[in-house]
Amino acid sequence: MPSLKDLKNRIASVKSTRKITSAMKMVAASKLRRAQERAENARPYTRFMRKMMLDLAGTRDPSREPSPLLAGHGKNETILLVVMTSDRGLCGAFNSTVIRATRLHIKELESAGKKIKLLCIGRKGRDALRRDYGQHILYAAESSTLVSLDLDEEKHAHEPVRKLISSEDAQKLGEVILRFYSEGVFDQAMLVYNRFKSAISQELVIQRLVPFLDEEGAPAAQDQQTAPLAIEIFEPPQHVVLEAMLVKHLVSQLYAALLESAAGEQGSRMTAMDNATRNAGDMIDRLTLHYNRSRQAAITNELIEIISGAAAV
Repeated sequence: MPSLKDLKNRIASVKSTRKITSAMKMVAASKLRRAQERAENARPYTRFMRKMMLDLAGTRDPSREPSPLLAGHGKNETILLVVMTSDRGLCGAFNSTVIRATRLHIKELESAGKKIKLLCIGRKGRDALRRDYGQHILYAAESSTLVSLDLDEEKHAHEPVRKLISSEDAQKLGEVILRFYSEGVFDQAMLVYNRFKSAISQELVIQRLVPFLDEEGAPAAQDQQTAPLAIEIFEPPQHVVLEAMLVKHLVSQLYAALLESAAGEQGSRMTAMDNATRNAGDMIDRLTLHYNRSRQAAITNELIEIISGAAAV
């Protein structure tokens, strides 16, 4: 049975922890508002970009060889998984959900005879996946700054200055993916991330990035509400516009996923820290009750000893 001093020290320790979790909750809540606003503002742009791509893909010249970004290399043997997680923990099941889904998807692809390559955005995803799939990781970067990570470095050897995600970050990430694709390193790219729904809910998304059309000529994602745009005249030529828009579409998908993942991280962290603060308060109440009972029992025993001693005299 712990002594009164041990109980008192533990209560003080839990109170200190509650202060930390409460502060982290407030910081995450302040960051969530801006991250949610940026993610929601990017959604209309992404949807409109998709409409343009559907129209351009539907009006392409069938006599001209399609771009590899549109129809692929003609094979589907090597799959690149772009996995987006956070750099820091204490955000509930945000990272574990993506990592678990990635592992399951890898097993499914390998059982189908596919080769796997990984591109990890976020320290948590890189550290978890390199234990079993380190030889498959082509590139790793931080989720907040897109600073390239050395796969052999220590976990926290470098903590860069954190900043807001920008379109330049998505452009840089898109260039890395396009370089690997042009070199024939992979045949198809899939994006795995958490889409922000609310502060307490994120939706796991696995979607195709490259190519835009699959083997049957269907787009990367189905949308019944999407209607083609009435574009009839192209200047410059249609294939030039299509090639440029394919790159922009890739970058827009990456940018939207980065913003959604950032908002989901802050929402998940705020919820996790709120639960931790509540649990710490409950633990303090239980420990305080135990401390008071133990203290009262000790006082009662002392009084009994004093009374017994006096009666014996």
